[in-house]
Amino acid sequence: MSTPLPPSTRQANDLIRDIPVVRHDRLPNDADGQETLRGEDIEARRETTIPESIHPAPVSIPKSQRRGILGRFTVVAEVEEPKAYPRRTKWYITFVIALAAVAAPMGSAIILPALGQISAEFHAEPSVTNIAVALYMLAMSVGAGTIADIWEVKERGNAMGIFYLGPLCGPLLAPIVGGALAQRWGWRSTQWFLALYGGVLLLFLVFALPETLKIATPSVDEKNKENVPSDHRLTRISSRQKVKQASQKWTKMLKRWFIDPLKIIFYLRFPAVSITVYYASVTFAILYILNISLQDTFSKPPYSFSTIDVGLVYIPNSLGYFLASLFGGKWTDRIMAREAKRAGRFDEHGKLVYRPEDRMRENAWVAAFLYPAALIWYGWAAEKGVHWVVPLLANFWFGVGSMLVFAMATTMLTEFMPKKASSGVAVNNFARNICSCVGAVTADPLISAVGNGWLFTGLGVIAMASSVVIWAMRKYGPRWRQVMDRELE
Repeated sequence: MSTPLPPSTRQANDLIRDIPVVRHDRLPNDADGQETLRGEDIEARRETTIPESIHPAPVSIPKSQRRGILGRFTVVAEVEEPKAYPRRTKWYITFVIALAAVAAPMGSAIILPALGQISAEFHAEPSVTNIAVALYMLAMSVGAGTIADIWEVKERGNAMGIFYLGPLCGPLLAPIVGGALAQRWGWRSTQWFLALYGGVLLLFLVFALPETLKIATPSVDEKNKENVPSDHRLTRISSRQKVKQASQKWTKMLKRWFIDPLKIIFYLRFPAVSITVYYASVTFAILYILNISLQDTFSKPPYSFSTIDVGLVYIPNSLGYFLASLFGGKWTDRIMAREAKRAGRFDEHGKLVYRPEDRMRENAWVAAFLYPAALIWYGWAAEKGVHWVVPLLANFWFGVGSMLVFAMATTMLTEFMPKKASSGVAVNNFARNICSCVGAVTADPLISAVGNGWLFTGLGVIAMASSVVIWAMRKYGPRWRQVMDRELE
């Protein structure tokens, strides 16, 4: 007769019953690298599991040992295990990085309603003034890697969706603010507003955001090296050696600043990463072509909107972004759980085993149809000068569909490379911002050459054709992920 478990152990087992995890190592009983358990085995293991996966209370790092020059001054303490933060602290950190992420799209969107003013003042062609938007996009980045640092996989889709409400406030609010400022004080007032926002944001980030990257545990060899006694005997160093050492020091620093960041490009050699980045980049480039088209179309006849009214036409697609952010993340989390249960993927503790490629299912197909169709709808409605409600309604559905793509791609990249989540986000930003830069520069010449109708029909066809990524991920995703796991270990 088995001895009954004490109440504390039973309660702990109840707590971990449905907590899923991602496993990247291979287990012997499954060809795909995951162990499959029968229902009775799952229940048996649940009854004997020690709650090792439940994170203990967060352990704060002493101020003197915190990373960063000003790390000791942050309101929230840095901890050894970021995922152990209480939920309210996780949401606070998510809010902080979302607030920071507003700055990037705001910088490019706030000037959109005023592009006509800039062209008139400097006697420049619209395609030239659009370069201001395009070049800004090359420096844009967001802190989505922090989401992967603090949130478990089962909640990451929802957290990523809430985080994206921050950067989406930029496209929603910036054109409205920019239109109002430009109409009252001229286009330069939009840049003063950005400077003020950036200064306040800098202070907020310095004192309100802790380091969330988990501290790596040193290996045995590294510990042994630290324990080797050093030789404190005085040695004579020549001037030539000093110069050589100083040169090497500066060479390493320059390499770290300018060369090492570009190493993220090498992650594109993995098909799972490259096709996900491609799909997000195509969508992002189309988004900025659409942004330029909105300003160009509604500031001219037959619409002839004022500067502030041009800012208001960006509201519908931003509302679509918000709707998809609020519900899209939870949708993908449910899809992942469903796929894991359907495949019978459980670990030795009976918890669901998630796979990143499971996020690209029916939600991706909905997005693949929705936003290309909305592009064609908008293009011909704007081309024919239909009542302004019609093209702007199309923009709402474009916002819903494109946001499903953005959030899905970003979350998948953090999960394909769980130990290098920030690198996955960085390579995505690097590629998509280059594409958006190209889109912003070429938008006006393309509109002038073929008009909105044929331009957005062509873009819609490209977007639909790009949905082959979804099929490829479904068919080859598990194999690609396993290869990538082995090479990154």
